[in-house]
Amino acid sequence: MFHQAIAGHLGLNITDHKCLDLILSRGRATAGQLAEWTGLTTGAITSVLNRLEKAGYIRRTKDPNDLRVVYAEPLYSQLHTIKKAFAPLNDAMLELYSKYSQEELQTILDYLILSCQSLRNLTDDLRKPTTE
Repeated sequence: MFHQAIAGHLGLNITDHKCLDLILSRGRATAGQLAEWTGLTTGAITSVLNRLEKAGYIRRTKDPNDLRVVYAEPLYSQLHTIKKAFAPLNDAMLELYSKYSQEELQTILDYLILSCQSLRNLTDDLRKPTTE
């Protein structure tokens, strides 16, 4: 719900916000990659990219080695509103982390990594066509 609220604050919908997060985490992405990562159609992703480009968060650039490939790249100079929106979360998390020892934080990190891997595997399983 926090990310939904952030998306609304930024004038985006949650799908656009999460796709922007994927682009930011990887530095750039093609529509095909975003479709694969999200399970959305390439047509839906094109609409997402159109909205993100119109909002000024990304630009589309052609791969100089293969002009058929188009990347969505973040416009870092335009991301100050996102950084400002997430600043209170960053502050709250730093305060929370300070309550734990390094060993406890390592255990928490291990749990989070393994949880994400489990969720990724279960998501992949759900996306596989059923044979029944």
